[in-house]
Amino acid sequence: MRDLSVTLAAVTGAHGVTGEVRLKLFGEGAGALKRYRAFCDSTLTVVSLRDDGKGGAIARFAEVVDRTAAEKLRGTTLTVPRASLPPLAEGEYYYADLIGLPVVSTDGEALGECIAVDNFGAGDVIEVRKPDGKKFMVPMKAEAVPEWDDARIVIEAGWAE
Repeated sequence: MRDLSVTLAAVTGAHGVTGEVRLKLFGEGAGALKRYRAFCDSTLTVVSLRDDGKGGAIARFAEVVDRTAAEKLRGTTLTVPRASLPPLAEGEYYYADLIGLPVVSTDGEALGECIAVDNFGAGDVIEVRKPDGKKFMVPMKAEAVPEWDDARIVIEAGWAE
């Protein structure tokens, strides 16, 4: 496992006048964020956190006492060390574990680097940037990506563009 920080949420603005902020969540909801009380590169300490009913969350930080201070946090990201995330079952992955990995074909050809993982509703798709700068996408399914680990992603040769 590489030494990474993982962004779990970002402050999108103030909520009310008492210093609460709205959060855009990048994980599995407010419940998943509740296990963390402090974040990397931040002096913010979570005092309270609740679901906003719209896929985001409302948070209060000990260091933020009014709307003006909350508004200044817009764009602030809340990150944690990758090592602090819960362990995964066989076949599971965090997007952060895949991004930046070299990508090779089952024929051994170097294809490039994984630059993104997206989900458009039908499952995860990895985006690969080839050495010439061109990009292609591959579904993160066993028939297209038969293996991956913390060192590389292997794509079935027929899926490589």
